[in-house]
Amino acid sequence: MFSFLNTDDPKDLQRRSFMTRVAAGLLGVNLFGHASGSGLFGSTPLATGATPLSKPKGKAKRVIYLNMRGAMSQFETFAPKPGTEVQGETKTIDTKVSGVKFAEHVPMLAALTKDLAVIRSMNTETGVHEQAQYTMQTGYRKIASTSHPSLGPWIHRLSGRDNPILPATVAISCGSGYQGAGYLGSQYTPVPVGDPKKGLQNIKPPKYLSESQFSHRMNLVDAFDKKFRKTAKNAAVTGYTELYDEAINLMRSEDLKAFDLSQEAEKIRKAYGNDRFGQGCLLARRLAQGGVKYIEVAMGGWDDHRNLFRSLPRRARTMDQGASALITDLKSLGMLDETLVVLSTEFGRTSNINMNAGRDHSPGAFCSVMAGGGIKGGLLYGETDETGRTVEDDPVTIMDFNATIAYAMGIDHEKEITSPDDRPFTMGNGGEPVTDLFG
Repeated sequence: MFSFLNTDDPKDLQRRSFMTRVAAGLLGVNLFGHASGSGLFGSTPLATGATPLSKPKGKAKRVIYLNMRGAMSQFETFAPKPGTEVQGETKTIDTKVSGVKFAEHVPMLAALTKDLAVIRSMNTETGVHEQAQYTMQTGYRKIASTSHPSLGPWIHRLSGRDNPILPATVAISCGSGYQGAGYLGSQYTPVPVGDPKKGLQNIKPPKYLSESQFSHRMNLVDAFDKKFRKTAKNAAVTGYTELYDEAINLMRSEDLKAFDLSQEAEKIRKAYGNDRFGQGCLLARRLAQGGVKYIEVAMGGWDDHRNLFRSLPRRARTMDQGASALITDLKSLGMLDETLVVLSTEFGRTSNINMNAGRDHSPGAFCSVMAGGGIKGGLLYGETDETGRTVEDDPVTIMDFNATIAYAMGIDHEKEITSPDDRPFTMGNGGEPVTDLFG
């Protein structure tokens, strides 16, 4: 293959990297190591590849998933045990729902409880971070023989895309270890954004070329490549060609403004918090407006084995500000009913406080929160024993949780997709939606 971009210019190399990375999520180059309305930015929604549904249809058109990586403590956030030794130094506060208390570190979300469904009976099988994150993202155990797709690619595969220019799924601050499209194929891989404040980098055409000169060079590349494409007909070659075409279309599109936080008023940016997570939540809102189907925003650092009472409060308040601003903003824009906001983590923390003033891993019970997308607000679902160690009422597995997300989207969580080795898989993996969460 030939290229006429200036390889002596570092900016050209960066620009090529941008084209490769962005088109990857749209066109089929795997980036992770495994194979409403017209929109704010003037795009025309185009639902392609949608699967007819036999299951009840949900209200959500899109999902924003806030992933608290490292196992966020339920006791210091959404499931405190006030008046017990279990609670340690963390105080509790009242919420807007009578009788329901949160930890003192999440006051903004406590003020929004009439919009939230809090699941206190989440449980999983493993307390090892990598395996638990994998299960949370895919609904399956991590095994050597199969790379399962994460939720975004599942949703893309089963319900299509809403914007023909922007990617269907975007992963913000998720890191290189994020599980991508797996066996669904790299055309479903989420487009990664490392720093939401920077968005997508190197997106302008070379300054030394006019539009006509750039088009002429790309036409020359196409002419040189025709013979090669004709003799080497395979998905990789086709994807490489389409990569440049689609990346250039995105570079020239007004829809690209969805990634640019400088378009937002300073007052709005400040409301989300001037940090990577808060700005990631704001970027997620903009992408949702632009027609992106699934946006995941990750926030790490929750593995509090030591000094929890000193290290967690600031992090929890950062999460509280970003998540509450997102829900409030979506509601004010009239988007919350059609946007499912999910906040979860891979497992919980122990009820006992260890000798290092921290909490260790505990997969037996943890919390998740949902809002919007048809979710019934002001709801507390499930409960643990008095120590918070085990679930006593209405247990919810990761598989149930993922099936619930599918239900909210109107997706058949039992629809089978066959992997390249002819094995059938479903998005729910045997889980059942928690329909009591919906109004």
